[in-house]
Amino acid sequence: MTLPVSAASAASADPAQLHAPYAEAVRRSTAGDWLRLNVPGHAADPARFSGLAGHLGEQVLRLDVPPLLEGIDLGPDNPMEQALRLAAAAWGARRTWFLTNGASQGNRIAALVAQALGRTLVVQRSVHSSVVDGLVLSGLGAAFVQPSVDRRTGIAHGVSAGDLAVALARHPQAAAAYVVTPSYFGAVADVAALARVAHTAGVPLIVDEAWGSHFGFHPDLPANALARGADLVVSSTHKLGGALTQAAMLHLGEGPFADRLEPLVERVFHLTQSTSASALLLASLDEARRALVRGRDGISASLAAAEDMRAAVRAGGRFEVVSDGFGRFRDIVAADPLRVSVDVRAGGITGHEARRRLMQEHGVLVEVATDAAVVAVVGAGAGPDAERFAAALHALPAEAGASGRPLDLVLPEPGPVRMTAREAFLAPGRSVPAAEAVGRVSADTLSAYPPGIPNVLPGEEITADLVDFLQSVAAAPTGHVRGAADPAVATLRVVEP
Repeated sequence: MTLPVSAASAASADPAQLHAPYAEAVRRSTAGDWLRLNVPGHAADPARFSGLAGHLGEQVLRLDVPPLLEGIDLGPDNPMEQALRLAAAAWGARRTWFLTNGASQGNRIAALVAQALGRTLVVQRSVHSSVVDGLVLSGLGAAFVQPSVDRRTGIAHGVSAGDLAVALARHPQAAAAYVVTPSYFGAVADVAALARVAHTAGVPLIVDEAWGSHFGFHPDLPANALARGADLVVSSTHKLGGALTQAAMLHLGEGPFADRLEPLVERVFHLTQSTSASALLLASLDEARRALVRGRDGISASLAAAEDMRAAVRAGGRFEVVSDGFGRFRDIVAADPLRVSVDVRAGGITGHEARRRLMQEHGVLVEVATDAAVVAVVGAGAGPDAERFAAALHALPAEAGASGRPLDLVLPEPGPVRMTAREAFLAPGRSVPAAEAVGRVSADTLSAYPPGIPNVLPGEEITADLVDFLQSVAAAPTGHVRGAADPAVATLRVVEP
């Protein structure tokens, strides 16, 4: 499904988008003969800090300039302000903020902003852990919308507009609706429908689009969430957009809530952003934007490589391409073509073992592994060796005892909410045997992998069904419960009565 790319198309026609004003200003500053008596303490001196220079390169030390320098990020219409305007135009935002603590910072900002709009956040259950952190920081209550789950593979997808509408109707005083798209596995939700539902209910739609920073920059990519009506969008630009690790953006849409949201986001941004934000990360965001705007040919090559990888999986006849089954789910309207998700369990090996062998025996790194699948990602503009990936994948041995039998995964219902996440997180807690935890309030977030949906959140009651489920996952050969006090889930941390 190809969607409009109007913002990116307009940006590509703007000659200013061919420049990276902040990155260029930082590079120009390295040409001066400076006696650096300010921070950082390495003073851009490769002779006296040879270990650091040997590890990163001498030029990196020179580019590592502090904030608040005239001609870089100070002064009228300075290069940083120009870079932010160009980024907003490229993504079709009313305003953009550069983040140096990843999309996690953006999620925490969004949750803190939502606290000013109401007392309950209607949120997709399979959100990133940083959204739960935001609930702890903000003190918001949460009402969860369950995503669809492929029971055969244990993979969680997104939420439908209908399910979001039901949740919002149950919570007329909601602060905002919070969804994730695309998923780890490349499933794209119907953001336009979700935005209509949220706006009809009188709340903004916040989208964690961490995995979709490249959307909208090529006609064969889905449009980004802003183009489909989202109000606040978190973009993990380092993931597939080409910035350095930990560099991200937060975009404000031109929607009915923009006037209310903008001053709130600005205040919370300054509350969460370091006063010593890294020039290296900030410059990488500026460069990533320029590369995406002018990189259509490179993205075309990336799309072709990803399709070659999928074609090789299909041709081998052993494994399956996860996105080939997306049509069975009503919440999925498109797939990210730069994601190559492979059901390896269908070929007799678990995802975790496949990932380990691909890395150790073939030098192939994939992004995600679950019990059933591995996910390879192709950065926008990257050119991976599709044949090498296919050869390594098909060289994997079948594991003894690992069959292609579907998981048929059924998730237990979460326990009732007894406290807010903030109250439970800050309350005194202690570890107790799992049997004694039943009926008590959890102090932790516990997520069984697969599928990675939080089964228990701070403030929720622990039920017997949840304990049985978590322990059975932990006992599986490749099962894992994130956040558990011990690997077997023999004990659980609960709030003191």
